[in-house]
Amino acid sequence: MIIAILADDVLKEEWLSKEAPEEVEFVWVDSVRSLMMTEADARFDLLFTTDPERMERLKPADGKPLFVNAVAWTGKVIGQQFIRINAWPSLLRRPIIEVALTDAKQAEAVRSVFDALQWRFQLVPDECGMITPRVLAMIVNEAYYTLGAGVSTKEEIDIAMKLGTNYPMGPFEWSAVIGLVPIGLLLKELGRTNGRYAPAPVLEQELAG
Repeated sequence: MIIAILADDVLKEEWLSKEAPEEVEFVWVDSVRSLMMTEADARFDLLFTTDPERMERLKPADGKPLFVNAVAWTGKVIGQQFIRINAWPSLLRRPIIEVALTDAKQAEAVRSVFDALQWRFQLVPDECGMITPRVLAMIVNEAYYTLGAGVSTKEEIDIAMKLGTNYPMGPFEWSAVIGLVPIGLLLKELGRTNGRYAPAPVLEQELAG
């Protein structure tokens, strides 16, 4: 199986940290155009955005499965030809990768690709934030509310969460790895229908700064 992948250096390193059979060939590309022109059995856009021009180019004419790193956007937003994957930085290293179908007919293609990779996956509902990112975003947001209330510093909050809950990283450390922009975007998308996801004022200030 040949898999074409568009990624930055961070996501490429995380992808390669997962073992895969030698018969699976990875082709690394540097643009959407190259991704779509590459002859492959499956394609992954790990740098996906909903930019109209990008969306227009991401239309496989050969019918091969196209996976996109679309955590905040549901199938209604990105279109049914895509398969959503949770590839936030640090989460690709997890033993199970979250995948959301935008069309039930995509299930067979997902199984085929992940069986070839010998990677485990979990189908999750086609909802904004999937599962893990939504939980992480809320943890980070609560940490920013705590910071804004003057309860403690970022460093102290990180230490407390690692020691008290056995998290691998504190919320601020995790937000630095993932990036505050995708976390803020997810919170704003979730906040459209549920006010409890509204970004903390200090988080919004950092995003604006």
